[in-house]
Amino acid sequence: MAPTSASAADSPTQSAPDTIENNLQPFFVLHKASSRKSEKRSAGTGKTRRRIDLSPSPTKKTEKSEECDEQHRFEQLRMEAFELVWSKIDSTIKDVLRGINTNVFDEIHRWVCESFNTIKSFGTPGIAEATRAFPIVTDASCKLLFAGLVLTKNMEFVDDLLTFEEVGLCLKSHGCHVANLSSLDFSAKNGIGGCLRGLLRQFLMATLDAADMSILASWYREQENNNSPVVVIIDDMERCCGSVLSEFILMLSEWVVKIPIILLMGVSTTLDAPRNLLPSNVLQQLCPSKFVLGSPAERMDAVVEAVLVKQCSGFSVGHKVAVFLRNYFLNQDGTLISFIRALKIACALHFSMEPQSFILGGLLDEEEQEGEKSGLLPEIILKNAPQLPLYVRNQMAEQNGKSLVHGLSELKGLHKCWSIVVLCLYEAGNCNKIRLLDLLCEALDPDLYTSKASNNVVLENDCGLPITSDRSMRRKYSTSQKGGLISQIIHKVRDLKAATLYQLLKNWEKITMDVPEIHDKVKELQSEFRFEDGKLKQNVDDISKRHSSLSPLNSEKDSKAISEKAAALLDSLVGDFFRPIECIPFHEIVCFKSVEKLQSALIGDPRRRIQVDLLEFYKILRCSCCSKSGNILLPSMHDASVMYTLAQEHGDLINLHDWFQSFKTIVLRPSKKGKPKLKQSPLPKKRKDMNESENKSEASIQARFCRAVTELQINGLLRMPSRRRPDCVQRVAFGL
Repeated sequence: MAPTSASAADSPTQSAPDTIENNLQPFFVLHKASSRKSEKRSAGTGKTRRRIDLSPSPTKKTEKSEECDEQHRFEQLRMEAFELVWSKIDSTIKDVLRGINTNVFDEIHRWVCESFNTIKSFGTPGIAEATRAFPIVTDASCKLLFAGLVLTKNMEFVDDLLTFEEVGLCLKSHGCHVANLSSLDFSAKNGIGGCLRGLLRQFLMATLDAADMSILASWYREQENNNSPVVVIIDDMERCCGSVLSEFILMLSEWVVKIPIILLMGVSTTLDAPRNLLPSNVLQQLCPSKFVLGSPAERMDAVVEAVLVKQCSGFSVGHKVAVFLRNYFLNQDGTLISFIRALKIACALHFSMEPQSFILGGLLDEEEQEGEKSGLLPEIILKNAPQLPLYVRNQMAEQNGKSLVHGLSELKGLHKCWSIVVLCLYEAGNCNKIRLLDLLCEALDPDLYTSKASNNVVLENDCGLPITSDRSMRRKYSTSQKGGLISQIIHKVRDLKAATLYQLLKNWEKITMDVPEIHDKVKELQSEFRFEDGKLKQNVDDISKRHSSLSPLNSEKDSKAISEKAAALLDSLVGDFFRPIECIPFHEIVCFKSVEKLQSALIGDPRRRIQVDLLEFYKILRCSCCSKSGNILLPSMHDASVMYTLAQEHGDLINLHDWFQSFKTIVLRPSKKGKPKLKQSPLPKKRKDMNESENKSEASIQARFCRAVTELQINGLLRMPSRRRPDCVQRVAFGL
């Protein structure tokens, strides 16, 4: 879809800065320039006519220019806010995944050091012996290759790439020489030479044509690197070619005395995978050790907790978006990379769709800046945010923006309490293996809330509720719903044993540390009993308050009573503080709810997108003439858009002759000002030139028609004529 050569030639030349700026934009079909005959006519001598200047006044032009500049400035603010927010989310995810595997990484490092010391105990060859081009002849025990098998439990190796990259960085920080090889290096096409070249390239920092282990041995001795182990990491051994990997292991075992190489291989299915891939003679050369990483579900829960529950960046998602993200994660074989990609697209869509989303960047720095910019936020939003609810705008106008500052503060406070209650529920549901992502989907559902007001006041969903601290006007979670995860968790708390309940309260104490109102209730419940020698003991102060005539309480009854109080406490926390983000005023600033946009961006519908762009091209080109014309076709429109719009008037089959005549009529449509008639007939020579120009014009129109038909056929909207109906094309896409 490109403009014609004629129109390209007529288009005015642009300056270099304009060209550079246009190159940064997405590819759009350029609008055909208008004819310059009027300019030539006005330049020549002729009868002067009175012209009415209908151009806008300089004041209106200035106002429009300022409005465009201001809109561009706020788009830039939203883009900067997105980069800031996603940078925070991305760094948080990496820190969380690194923290989950810290214990395993430390265990791997200890194993590497022990293996290195064992290899060194066999003896260290001299420089002359170590740099020879053949291995040292030793007994079989000295040829054992220490191999660590890391069980990742991932269906797709894409989630393992970051893990093994972190392992390599961890070992490098402790002084190890590390080389990361992928399964592609062990393909049958590359052979053993590809593996060796990969090792030499990473250790020697140079590309060598000759692939020889003696070069690596010389590097290890000559560069004074012989005090550190050499670790070779293979991200997924099950994807490697078995014969190439076997040859590689046998070669390393021959050189292990000269070069203390330790092998670390990722296994995604089972630790018995080497038996299915390697022959017995190769397995005999390995001294395996096993390491197990966290499951994908555990890593997912950790990411969800840091990003969506605690909201490290302030960005949040609505209930429908959370459900879609969960289903997308499950449908993509539980790959964390797919979930992170979907989350990033949701974040980008939020900042591109929501005008007030730029405030989120300021909220992210609120703790560091102590609200320095908060005084400017109300004025900015009132001026540039017509999408905010009417109630909020009225409140901001009446109170001079104080309600906005108060609303943002309450939004942050309410969500903090909500996240703490979610984490308390998650801790209580850990024994039943309840996943945090499933709990989050239920906790974000605004339909599960009922009004707590005694006068049955109906609260609006979208900020229709005044900001108030009275909990009687807030929604309360319906814990009576059967089958819900939250009701199941509360019911399970009543059946907890004393030891489990005691540990649960200790975890709640850590979680609620930042909210004194909730923390005091947990401490009050803890003070009612103490835990000694594996049995629940009644508090001495409580016993002294009881009447001496009462019989001693049974330990099981005491435990049951405390469990009931813990369940009642959890139920009260849910009722008082459990408010989803979509039910809080100003949630539009931080919450993304358009699941349709996210689904379209992830799954996509390219054919529909092409149809919409062809029919509504003026929204992309933003030309004034086409946007004002409505549904009227103009010659200045692009040929493919004209053709596809005309095709909407036909059924399944489109007659090529009728289609061409309609296209020709649109292209040759005269302008509003008619051409003056000639007073005398032209000469025969001039008449001949006119006929030739008409023939050329007819040929160019046919060429443009054929090109437009071909473009529609390439885009999958048409099927070319068949032998049975050579004069018709068939539409293959109907409706939007």
